Amino acid sequence: MWKPNQPGSNSPSTPEPSRPTPPSPSYEAPRAAAPSTTNAAPGTGEQATIGKSLVVKGEVTGSESLYIDGKVEGAINLPGNRVTVGRNGQVAANIVAREVVVLGKVRGNCQASDRVDIRSEGSLTGDVIAARISIEDGAFFKGGIDIRKPGGTDLKGGTAQAASTTEPAAVQA
Repeated sequence: MWKPNQPGSNSPSTPEPSRPTPPSPSYEAPRAAAPSTTNAAPGTGEQATIGKSLVVKGEVTGSESLYIDGKVEGAINLPGNRVTVGRNGQVAANIVAREVVVLGKVRGNCQASDRVDIRSEGSLTGDVIAARISIEDGAFFKGGIDIRKPGGTDLKGGTAQAASTTEPAAVQA
């Protein structure tokens, strides 16, 4: 027998609200997991992403780190942040940042106040001005390298030709 104190009639209505509820957390879960898998800049935790299907033409400026998996043409100016060019990323731009990580293809000059890192899948064609540079086995690099001390404030002046190389360098596995 049915008693008014039992939630027998409420049982069918309970699954109705619970069905829409699980998609909501599962939708938000990838958002929370995305920053941890893309390694955002230390200390900030914020990172913008240009996806595979996006094409940006013009100047990109801002105050957060940037992950590029699409195409960018123009100029990228993020002086205190990290710019990461993903495996699918294709950049035809001059990059000014604190740190530049290349996993895809970059055509243009890179100016980093800290370091430039070209990973094994990466390709960089252009001159590099940085305090440190790392080129992994299998990476491609063609251009000049100018190592500047981190305390140097004038990154555009100085004797760039004295320290830069004119021969292309290719590192292969």
